[in-house]
Amino acid sequence: MANMAQAIRMALHFGEEHLNVKDIFGQDVGAPLGGVFTATQGLKTTWNTPLDERGIIGMATGIAMAGDRCVAEIQFCDYIFNTIDLLKIVGNTSWVTNGNYHLPMVVMTPVGAGIRGSIYHSHSFDAWASRLAGWKVVMPSTPIDAYGLLLSAIEDPNPVLFMKPKALMRVRGDELIPGEPESEKELKGMIDAPIGDRSQWKPRWPQLRHHSIPIGKASITRSGEQITVVSYGRQLLNCNQVADALGAEGLSVEVIDLRTIYPYDWSCIKESVLKTKRLLVVNEDTEVTNFGEHLVYRAVQELFYHLLARPRVLAGKNVPGIGLAAALEDASVPQSSDIAQAIRDICREEP
Repeated sequence: MANMAQAIRMALHFGEEHLNVKDIFGQDVGAPLGGVFTATQGLKTTWNTPLDERGIIGMATGIAMAGDRCVAEIQFCDYIFNTIDLLKIVGNTSWVTNGNYHLPMVVMTPVGAGIRGSIYHSHSFDAWASRLAGWKVVMPSTPIDAYGLLLSAIEDPNPVLFMKPKALMRVRGDELIPGEPESEKELKGMIDAPIGDRSQWKPRWPQLRHHSIPIGKASITRSGEQITVVSYGRQLLNCNQVADALGAEGLSVEVIDLRTIYPYDWSCIKESVLKTKRLLVVNEDTEVTNFGEHLVYRAVQELFYHLLARPRVLAGKNVPGIGLAAALEDASVPQSSDIAQAIRDICREEP
């Protein structure tokens, strides 16, 4: 089974061959590195940019306005903040031109903690991204979702922010990418560049097939009756593990992988909460003005008389950054034990 980095690489190759992707670029995206997480190794349209995030977004905007499809990468989301004004302009463009200019551009960026990246490589960006009107925003939690969401992002006429969880880039999935060989060793031999001299290396791509996951469609990863837990990215896998473990305690937990932060699948959340009558939203962005707060707000506004307990958000601590020491990082973003305790507390709360 492919890991997420390999899934992204295969999706980008499919985009080059079948979806008219003309440029894939960013810092160290091209040869010889192929991206800091190796997600762009072996691709034929990659090229390296200077260390200039504003230049990367500006270049992608120009390419998209000219009608070509491109995928640009900001090496870590920690360094995307100096492009906020440009991202806003990109989101505004279709609106202010009365639909005359669509911007079919994808911006990829690794997000979140979990790799001991310390203060400059551990940020989350989902709350900020959710405020970028005109953008679609996705975050996969599995390799197959990364493949399908990235193909949908490439095909979309709107700008799409594709956020890839840093901690999941080497995590393998439990579903084959369409066309992927069953052997992990065979896949590695085909598309992973060797260590050392890569000057003569060329990938042997499998016969990949189209597989898109609709932007805006969530997935129920665990079915349950007592509480709805909504998450995405790295924390989604933690929520799945906690839901499985709490089953031994007699707690029935429904887990929703949002997959798309905007436009989010409210109908899926609503249907689940109407069934369970309890809600917990889990992510690792900072807790003040967190995207999860919006989901809780909407649940209170629309489903208040159906709720049996206060809906809650479990998020990262509102601190300026995440420390390098394991204890500091673990104390800054939700851990499985925090998720389990929050679920227990909500399920025990009496109406």
